[in-house]
Amino acid sequence: MRLLVVEDEPFIRLGLVSALEEQGYDVVEAASADGAIKILENDQRIHMVLTDVDMPGSMDGFKLAHYIRGRWPPVKLIVISGKVGVRSGELPSGAQFVGKPYQETALLGLVGNLLAAEGNAG
Repeated sequence: MRLLVVEDEPFIRLGLVSALEEQGYDVVEAASADGAIKILENDQRIHMVLTDVDMPGSMDGFKLAHYIRGRWPPVKLIVISGKVGVRSGELPSGAQFVGKPYQETALLGLVGNLLAAEGNAG
């Protein structure tokens, strides 16, 4: 399974990427929504995107999640933030919200459950 982590804070991104790789996932990373879109346009193997909300660039994590849902509907989405809650309608259908600070084991469990629900555990 190939996952994309979108997080502008390098240490947070590195920690999440490392945790996912330890679970056996193939992980690519981006520091902004713009970078994430470039990766998605060039890599059809992305199964899931985990994105922070508060990022520099042309769009935040909520807008990125909606953009991905519209353009790549099968991609699973997890939106992560410590600064905002989620209001009705902010997340696209099927997206999950995780607040920071999160328990790594709980986040990894959510990733596994979402991918398993698709029949793509691993």
